[in-house]
Amino acid sequence: MNRLDGKVALVSGAARGIGAETAMRMAEAGAKVVIGDILEDRARDTAKAIAANGGTASFASLDVTSEASWAGAVAAAKKQHGGLDILVNNAGIFLGKDFMDVTIEEWNRLVAINMTGVFLGTKMCAPELAERGKASKHGSAIVNLASVAGIVGSQLDPLYSMTKGGVTLFTKSSALAFGRKGWRIRVNSIHPGVIETDMGAQTFASRAKQLGSNDVDGARAVALKQHPIGRLGVPDDIARGIVFLASDDAGFMTGSGMVVDGGLTAQ
Repeated sequence: MNRLDGKVALVSGAARGIGAETAMRMAEAGAKVVIGDILEDRARDTAKAIAANGGTASFASLDVTSEASWAGAVAAAKKQHGGLDILVNNAGIFLGKDFMDVTIEEWNRLVAINMTGVFLGTKMCAPELAERGKASKHGSAIVNLASVAGIVGSQLDPLYSMTKGGVTLFTKSSALAFGRKGWRIRVNSIHPGVIETDMGAQTFASRAKQLGSNDVDGARAVALKQHPIGRLGVPDDIARGIVFLASDDAGFMTGSGMVVDGGLTAQ
C-alpha cells in the first residue's frame, strides 16, 4: 500500500518540517527523492539521513520564486535519477500579522513563495511529469501544500489564508487543465491543521502577540482546544497523506483536497 517504487520525487522546502518528513517517508516507500531548498546545509543533512536509513536522496538548490532555479532542479532530477514522476509543492511561509500592519514588501514575499512558487513548480515540472506519466498506470502526480486556512478564514493572518485559498483553487484548475490537454498528471492538495513545526510555533507566538498577552503557552492551549481529536498534528501526519496522494492508491483522485486537521474544520 502507498508504494512509490521506481518513482522520482522532487519536494520543495524539504530541508525541515513537513517537507523533510515527506522526503523521508517517500524514500521509505521506494522513491528516489530530490531535496529542493535554499537551506543547503539542512537539506544535505536530510539527504544524508535518508541515505543512512537505506533510501536514495539528493540535494538540489531551489529558490521556488525563480524560474531558472526550478529548471535547474528538474534538470538535476533527470540527471541524477532519470526523470521526474512526483512534485510536492511544499515550500511556504506565514506572516502572522494583521493585514493592516503588513508592508507591500512582506506581501510580495508571501505571494512569491506561497503562490508564485506553486505556479512555477507546476509549470516547470509539468513537461517531464507528463512524459513520465505516459508509461505509468495512473500517471504522474503533483501534491500541493495548502492549509485549513485555504478552506476557512484565518483570524491571525488573512493574507496567508488568501494565498492558500489560491493554492486550493489552482489545484483544482490545473487538474482540469491537464485533463483537457490529455496530460496524465494528477493534481491534489493537502490541508493541514496546526502542526508542531517551526511554522506552527510561529502561529502560537503570533496569536499571543495579536492578543496582547504574549502568553505563547496559552495560545498553544487555545489551538489545542480547537482540534477535537485531542492533540495537535505532527509532520508525519501530513507526510503520510502526501505519500498516499502521490501513490497509485490515489489513482482516481485529481482536483481533490485532503483535509488532515484533527477535526478543526468539522466544527
